[in-house]
Amino acid sequence: MIRDLCAGQLEGADIGSTEITFTPEKIKGGSHTADTKTAGSVCLLLQVSLPCVLFAASPSELRLRGGTNAEMAPQIDYTAMVFKPIAEKFGFKFNCDIKMRGYYPKGGGEVIVQVSPVKQLNPINITERGSVTKISGRAFVAGALPFKVAKEMAAAAVRCLRKEFRDLYVNIQPVQEPRDHAFGNGSGIIVVAETSTGCLLAGSALGKRGVNADKVGIDAAEMLLANLRHGGAVDEYLQDQLIIFMALANGVSRIKTGPVTLHTQTAIHFAEQLAKAKFTVKKSEEEGDASKDAYIIECQGIAMTNPNL
Repeated sequence: MIRDLCAGQLEGADIGSTEITFTPEKIKGGSHTADTKTAGSVCLLLQVSLPCVLFAASPSELRLRGGTNAEMAPQIDYTAMVFKPIAEKFGFKFNCDIKMRGYYPKGGGEVIVQVSPVKQLNPINITERGSVTKISGRAFVAGALPFKVAKEMAAAAVRCLRKEFRDLYVNIQPVQEPRDHAFGNGSGIIVVAETSTGCLLAGSALGKRGVNADKVGIDAAEMLLANLRHGGAVDEYLQDQLIIFMALANGVSRIKTGPVTLHTQTAIHFAEQLAKAKFTVKKSEEEGDASKDAYIIECQGIAMTNPNL
């Protein structure tokens, strides 16, 4: 996909290959289609393409096909509800239109993303968690699965969250995906906490054969609660997705996280190697964090400038 975005040369990109050679050219805007032809995640296609098209010569429309709610990747609802509003703090906007949802194993989902290029990215500072002000979410079923599964996931998640947040409004909508907007069968849930400082943290889970709906709802709720306990201002899945933008931004960015994930360590390693950005990761020393596993990731960005604008 990235080869096509920049009319570059790519060698060795075959199954079983142990080495690839990639020679990029100028990043072009315009319309691009990328199709995994499986339940491969459209969100991962977006993850690799978004930093590139921000530095294109003109606006881009990306037609991404595959799985929208798949294992081992963000669900499209996470991308829309958590990643998008936080990533836009870097000073860009993108539009994400979910045309069709697709699930394991068939895929068949389609998302259209529109992005306008920017001159530079602004640094971000997300270090104040604040207090949780509301929790909302959606529990979905698609295809042949009965609606009661969505209701059970939602109810179990609400029960689990109420134990910790007695006085908070918790609103998790059960949803039956319309037949013309979902390909194949699937189920899952996402719950998002919003805080007084505008932070968004989430927990999510997908239904699997043989796992009862209550457990799926509870798993998502417990993931959210774990992300709230460590005191970080971003959740464990957002941290690594912000690294590349921090590396490219013009100035010093800081985010407060829980335990730094291997994904994040890897993203930092390559951002330092490839972009020559400088990162530091330190235990948070704010009062109240001593007992918690909170860290500050700081980056001096390289002030990447779009040569086309």
